[in-house]
Amino acid sequence: MVIAPSNPLLADRDPARNVVLPQKIELFDSHFHIIDTRYPLIRNNGYLPEEFTHQDYRKRLSTFDLAGGAIISGSFHGFDQSHLLAALKSLGPKYVGVTQLPNNISDDKIIELNSAGVRALRFNLYRGGPKRITHIVSMAQRVHELANWHIELYLDPAYLEELSSALLPLPAVCIDHLGMKKEGFHHLLKLVERGHKVKATGFGRIDFDPSEAIKLFHQANPDSLLFGTDLPSTRASIPFQLSDIHIILESLGGEAAKKVLKENAIEFYKIKSNL
Repeated sequence: MVIAPSNPLLADRDPARNVVLPQKIELFDSHFHIIDTRYPLIRNNGYLPEEFTHQDYRKRLSTFDLAGGAIISGSFHGFDQSHLLAALKSLGPKYVGVTQLPNNISDDKIIELNSAGVRALRFNLYRGGPKRITHIVSMAQRVHELANWHIELYLDPAYLEELSSALLPLPAVCIDHLGMKKEGFHHLLKLVERGHKVKATGFGRIDFDPSEAIKLFHQANPDSLLFGTDLPSTRASIPFQLSDIHIILESLGGEAAKKVLKENAIEFYKIKSNL
């Protein structure tokens, strides 16, 4: 069935996917990976991603007006920063980095990374293995005090019940991919109600209707949702497709969708308005 345009932000139809696509809408991509084989990569559970350079990224989204984005360090990057620093330099000042750090990282190094455009610390609890709650909390407080960073979590929702009481009082937390699964959704909703963020990304990774989740999160806190492409969608059963944007537009309508697609992330990642 072809979806008829009901929103002024919608325009050209993509015949390959039989959906209505946005035309010249501004996007801030809050979640994507750059995979450059010139820099170290680590096999994770036997998996090594294919190359996806900053040139590949720009080409993939060339039809959109990109207001910037957040480059995410994946499990396959480990604690290496070289790929991230190179990507930030190539993509320019509207882009920020989200990285992983070892426990023994120095304060000076965190401040140096902040100067280079890194804005958040990521914990991979889904493929990186469980971390002690006390470690997450102490690192979250440390990077926030030093550089005003937030933390981002890629996790199995089974951990949410255990983690939520510790996460609630933290200054800023963002959860990947709408929380991934139905299990733990009500705990995630409580985090959103308290002002924490959720990424409207990775729709091919979740086991529920993204439209309904988007509506619930938006109702709980209209500033909570951040759009991201999740490119190149490593290990996702269904990679990012243009219909993901359509889902956000149709779920929320024009003005609310603009906040999700751009404005919420611009504020959260502290992108300078004059760039």
